Amino acid sequence: MRNVTIVTSLVNANLRYAESMSESKLREAVCIQVAKLVREKRIEQGLSMTELADRAGLSRAMISFVERDIRNPTLETLLRISSVLKVELADLIREATSRAKTKIR
Repeated sequence: MRNVTIVTSLVNANLRYAESMSESKLREAVCIQVAKLVREKRIEQGLSMTELADRAGLSRAMISFVERDIRNPTLETLLRISSVLKVELADLIREATSRAKTKIR
């Protein structure tokens, strides 16, 4: 009975690890897609990085870091950017998640 418990524990631990790995990959993919969407929306609206930064009260460097997925922006930063782009942050994340899921599969 002891061996069954040990094996069951190991299987459960491996399943939890596999789940966390896939969640981690999804989170990473969503971040990449948010960065791409911010850039796409900015370009669609004919805004330069400098214009977006000025309107959002951020530095041009921060916009560049966000768009190139070099930095993970804070919620405040994303809210400022999405406000200037006239996009609901929830919609941006929803679209990024949808794109990310298709890329991972």
